[in-house]
This record gives sequence, C-alpha cells and structure tokens, in this order.
Amino acid sequence: MAATGTQIRLADVTKDYGLAHPAVDRVSLTVEPGEFMTLLGPSGSGKTTTLNLIAGFETLTSGTIVFDGTDVGSLPPHKRNLGMLFQNYALFPHMTVAQNVAYPLRERKLGKAEIARKVAEVLELVQLTGRDNHHPAQLSGGQQQRVALARAIVFGPSALLLDEPLGALDRNLRATLQAEIHRIHSEVGTTFVFVTHDQEEAMNLSDRIALFNNGRIEQVGTPEELYQHPSTLFAARFLGDSTVFASVSPADGKVVWEDNVWAVSPGTGDGTALIVRPEDVRIGRPPADANSVTGTVRAVEYMGAYRTALLSLGNAGVLGRARLDASDASLSPGQPVTAWWRVAQQRLTKESA
Repeated sequence: MAATGTQIRLADVTKDYGLAHPAVDRVSLTVEPGEFMTLLGPSGSGKTTTLNLIAGFETLTSGTIVFDGTDVGSLPPHKRNLGMLFQNYALFPHMTVAQNVAYPLRERKLGKAEIARKVAEVLELVQLTGRDNHHPAQLSGGQQQRVALARAIVFGPSALLLDEPLGALDRNLRATLQAEIHRIHSEVGTTFVFVTHDQEEAMNLSDRIALFNNGRIEQVGTPEELYQHPSTLFAARFLGDSTVFASVSPADGKVVWEDNVWAVSPGTGDGTALIVRPEDVRIGRPPADANSVTGTVRAVEYMGAYRTALLSLGNAGVLGRARLDASDASLSPGQPVTAWWRVAQQRLTKESA
C-alpha cells in the first residue's frame, strides 16, 4: 500500500462538448497528498466529468492536470497509476474474489507469491477474508463493493478515484460502507477523490469538499466551513436546510427585510441574502438582543430524533424551518408564532456566485 498519495492539481481545466455551456468551465483545484476530497454537486454540475478528466477517460479542451509536479494531461489512463471505484462494481463475474482482486497485479506481472500475499492483505483490510473462492453472484451488493474497493487499492495507486460508489446501496448499508471507506482511507493513507450528489455523505467522509454548480466550483472548504460559512446562496441551500431572507438591504450597520430591521455582527459575511439554519431558529418570545420575525405554522414534521416546524414568515410567506425536540408537540398548523435567532447565528451571503 502507498504510505502517502499524490498531489493532484487542476489549473483552468475545461471540457467543452460544443453545447451552450462547457461541462467543466475553468476549474482550478488542488488536492493535497493523502487528502479525502469530495466533488459534490447536483446532476450535470461537472463533478463526474472532472473526475473522468483526472482519470484520463476524457480529454482536456484546455487547462492542465498535474500529479506531483508532472503534467499528465496527455497520458492515457493506464499510465496514471490511479485506482477507480464505480457504482456498478465492474467485477468479472466468471472470476473468484481472489482472481478479481489479483487482476491488476497480474497485469503488472508480479510473481505468484507476491500476488497471493497482497491479495490476502487487502482482503483482510476490507474484511473479506475467507471469501477468496466466492464468485460475485454469491456476494451481497455491499460485499461486491468491498471486492471492487480491494481491487482498486491492491496495487498501491497514487490516488483512488471513487465515482458515486455507494449510490446503488440502501441507506443502512451505505452508512456502513461510508464508515469502511473512511477507515480504509485512514489506514492506506493515499489520496481519495470522491464524487457524490449526497450532501450527508460528503459531510461525513471528506477532509474538504469542492462544491460544483453549472460546470464551475462554487466553493471549496471543510464540511464545517461550507455549512457554517457558505459563500453563496446556492451553497447555503445545497448543504442542509436554511431559512432564506432574500434581497435584504443594508441600513446603518443593520439590514432591513420587509418591515423588520435586524442587527448584524462582524464575521457573519456580506451580501444581500440572510440565512439561518433550522437548529438556530427558536419559537417564542425573543430576547432583547435577538433578531425575530412573525409568521404562522404551515406544518410540523416528525423526524424521529426531532421535529421540524415548517413556517410561513413575514408578509411574503417565506418558508422557514425550526428544529424542535422530538417530544415537543406544542405547535399546530395555522398557529401564529414569532421565530427568533441569535445575531451571531445568521449568515449574510451573496445571492449568486
């Protein structure tokens, strides 16, 4: 196994198919050695095309891709020393688990004893010891994905590229495999570049997230940075729920929305959209130093561990959310309420990139 991975640097990377907009539009990003970087975004945002450009499956229209200081833009995929993990596993059905995992080692013409040793090591790592002679059809979906993961890392790639690898699994199994991928990344120590449209998955796994939108990177940062300090309204809405008050106006160190004048504090951003996360919204009489707005309850959703109150706020009836204790059944549809939040818990952000 590689002790550390490679640095991957993208500079003004563009892929243009001749449509209205490039699929990838001047993307610049540096993935540090050993980092778990997630490319996150909705369908069609450019994240998978970017991964395919890194892998060499797509050719660049312009820009450069550099591994540890070496330009690899003209190298074919098999010369980039990358492991790949796909959603559909891509296992050979006629081969056993051991034969599938050994395939990249045989292609590299390693000796039989070394192949056997490496296969045994990696099957132990992915917790499939004893399944050597099974065929893919005899395994569950989660076990097949473990085989695919073992095959992708057995030869010690400089980086592992993962394209929606858990998308075909049910929620509980996906959570289990997320934990396994996180553990394996820690143990192997190589660079992981992971593509997903699942916000929770990205938040759980990543060292950093590159958030894609319309072929460009909207924001890059740690999961906490993107959640707590979104730089645009798109980022705020894509990562978690938010109450959004658009088109607020500055007024002598405060902001105005409809007939509400709200305090702002340093460090809560700048822009014309004010956002508040559901866990920061309270219902009831506001303290003197809080910002507040009146509204009515639209509905209350029971989520098991908590309830969410859906609110209609202000004259415009903006959709708001407040997270309540699971045992709190005090609100009902149509009830007038006052929603409030601490000034430090709000965020002012741009309405577009």
